[in-house]
Amino acid sequence: MHEIFAQMSAYFQSMGIWGLALNSFIESFFLVPPPDFLLIIMDLAKPKEAMFYALVCSIASILGGLVGYYIGLFGGRPVFNWFFRKHPEQFEEVEKLYNKYGAIAVFFAGFTPIPYKVFTIASGVLKMNVLQFTLASFFGRAGRFFLVSVVLMLFGEMIKQYIELVVALVSVVIILFFIILWYKGKSKIKNENKKLETDSL
Repeated sequence: MHEIFAQMSAYFQSMGIWGLALNSFIESFFLVPPPDFLLIIMDLAKPKEAMFYALVCSIASILGGLVGYYIGLFGGRPVFNWFFRKHPEQFEEVEKLYNKYGAIAVFFAGFTPIPYKVFTIASGVLKMNVLQFTLASFFGRAGRFFLVSVVLMLFGEMIKQYIELVVALVSVVIILFFIILWYKGKSKIKNENKKLETDSL
């Protein structure tokens, strides 16, 4: 999987600005590397273009999010289960967050390392208001990408000296986040199985 992601990243990088847009678009509804890595590389290469890169990243990601929304809207729960067949329990988690936080849940999914694609497709399945979804996606995704670009535009020269360390730290944070999600899901399944065994007795 790591090798496949590395090849994907290299492919997107070879396409330049179009690769950044394509990466951001597809990542909103399918499993490809997050566009943050490519955005960081391009921001550091041309700090003066950082705001433009963030804009491209944001627009493409929001459009991709709408594709994910309509995939969920027209495909329903079966399509969600097919996309995330290894972790079908994610739908219940997303539904709980929607019931508790509404559109704010989409904002946090767009802004944080939480898999945004899970929320785009689930938003369609749950028939969330498309305008609310788009606005939440806009503030979440644009906020994330512009924050990265502003920091690199202001401190890019300083960060360049430690670029390998920065990329490594970002990678570690994302990997740890997914490991925590995996263990959480595994623990939940184990607890549910124990509960079923107890109820059967």
